[in-house]
Amino acid sequence: MKKLYLSLISLFIICIGAGIFYFTVYKQAKMRLPDDVVMETAWGNEYHFNEMKPKIRLLEFMYTNCPDICPNTTFQMTKLRSKLEQAHVFGKKVEFITITIDPKRDTPEKLRTYAKTFGVDNAQQGWMFLRGSEADTKKVADAFDFQYRDPGNGMLIHTTLTYLLDENGRVIEQFGMGKKRFHVEEVYEAIMDELQ
Repeated sequence: MKKLYLSLISLFIICIGAGIFYFTVYKQAKMRLPDDVVMETAWGNEYHFNEMKPKIRLLEFMYTNCPDICPNTTFQMTKLRSKLEQAHVFGKKVEFITITIDPKRDTPEKLRTYAKTFGVDNAQQGWMFLRGSEADTKKVADAFDFQYRDPGNGMLIHTTLTYLLDENGRVIEQFGMGKKRFHVEEVYEAIMDELQ
């Protein structure tokens, strides 16, 4: 009986370990920007995922009507941008991508206004504010297991993660969203480590 008990405990531990490996390593390594998606910048230019130059990228999903976590995360990213600019890597080696998950309501004008709120006036500043069709937005979000839905009142419920991508567009690390979960120093260190 003792051997059976030990065997079951061992099997249970192996299964938990395999599950942790799947969700933290294997599944994350499969997350990447889909090559066949073209989105539009807030300034009306096409942005082709299959034509991106090799750069480290920080990917954020948001919507402009979000009352708290989205604008707070974007604000934290402005602090991160300042640190990366001081290190002379922002725009050249590091780029930010912010994608709206509410393209129906987030018109190019609304997205431009949102971008300008955070000091981005054009698509050449190293921070892309993008919108796409409902289908393409879902395709990109699904590639990262980023879940969102509209309960009917325009206040979207969504996953609270941002994604650090390597030069090939693959996820190398995930970070939380909002002031309490998106730690500028932690993300900065992860980016600088990847650049070395």
